[in-house]
This record gives sequence, structure tokens and C-alpha cells, in this order.
Amino acid sequence: MFVDIHTHKSNKSEFPSIRNLAFQEAIIVFSSPENGLFSIGIHPWNAHEFSDNDFSELRKWLTDSRFVVIGECGLDKNSEAVLESQISVFKKHIILSEEFQKPLLIHCVGCFNDLMMLRKEMNPKQLWIIHGFRGKPELAQQILKSGCALSFGEYFNEESVRLTPIDKLYVETDESSLPVEEIYGRIATVKNLSPELLTAGEVLYNQFITTG
Repeated sequence: MFVDIHTHKSNKSEFPSIRNLAFQEAIIVFSSPENGLFSIGIHPWNAHEFSDNDFSELRKWLTDSRFVVIGECGLDKNSEAVLESQISVFKKHIILSEEFQKPLLIHCVGCFNDLMMLRKEMNPKQLWIIHGFRGKPELAQQILKSGCALSFGEYFNEESVRLTPIDKLYVETDESSLPVEEIYGRIATVKNLSPELLTAGEVLYNQFITTG
């Protein structure tokens, strides 16, 4: 089973996916009987635009079994929001992740030292997945050593893929037009194994189905 851990596309695939919803999309989805698995969070680009009311909405939606992953959220050096604001917003996501026992899907650009410091400070028990990882193997090693997992999309550093254990390796399409099974195939080729052995996404998906 090829599970797309993070996508912005609403088109249906034969394989399971976790669709990332904007706030306006979430309002529509959670007032309807639409089937699916979803993630919602405040992107660091928008950290300066959101309020406590928005977090109240997140908390309310988290009671819906379709809301399975918190994010994408995190830190980005290119955001208009100052880093202190991004950290404050991200910490609120971490707290929600721990309270509701949901994985955290993290967007991080140029702020990995800050991210690792926050992980040490907050000492989370829930799974953290760094999405769309393209970094070098030295950074991948640091992140994996901290206990985080990595999700790879259409573009990735082959050495980072090679060193990532399969139980810490997730696959996503994000905004790519490639089907998820093709990305699985590319990653499997780099790791010199069958795509069906990349099972982290399937294991997580089965947990969602069981707990939901």
C-alpha cells in the first residue's frame, strides 16, 4: 500500500492519502460527511496572521476522527513573520499534538537548529515528521538522531534517502503532479529494495484506521 503522507491535491487516487486543508477548506469539510484523512495547521508563512480563535477551531476539529495529522506547521527563515512569532505558534501546535496524541507534520526551512532546540525543550512523545526533506545527509543524520522521521517527495538528496531507516521514511506528493507510486519507485530504487518494503506510511495509516 503506497500511502501519500502529505498532499494538497483533492483528486482521488487508488492509494490512501492525507490531504492538507487550508482553514477555509476545513470549515467546509468538517461540516460535511466527506470521507478521507486530513491534516490542518498554521504554516509558518502565516504565523503572524492567526489568532487564538484559530487555535480554538483547530482544537474543535481535532475531535473529528478524520483529522489525523497536525500541520503543516513549523519554522521558515523566509517567512514574513518574525522567528519569535513562528516559534510561539509552533509551540501551540506541539502542545495540541501531545494533548490529542496526533503526529506533527513539520515544514522547516533554514531553521533546523531552532527546531532541534525546541524538540529538546518540549520533549515531545508524539511522532514528528519533517516533510519534503531535501537536505544533505549530515542534516538528515542530525534530525533522525533526535527521533524525528523524514518524508521525501519528488525532489530529494539520494544520500539522505539511503541513510534513512525504512521505519522513519515517509513518502509524499505535496504539490507534485507525479503519482505517489512513482515517487515510491524512485525512492525504492535509491535504497535498492522493493517499493512494497517502504511500509512506514502504511503502518501509520493502519493506526489511523484502527484508532478512528
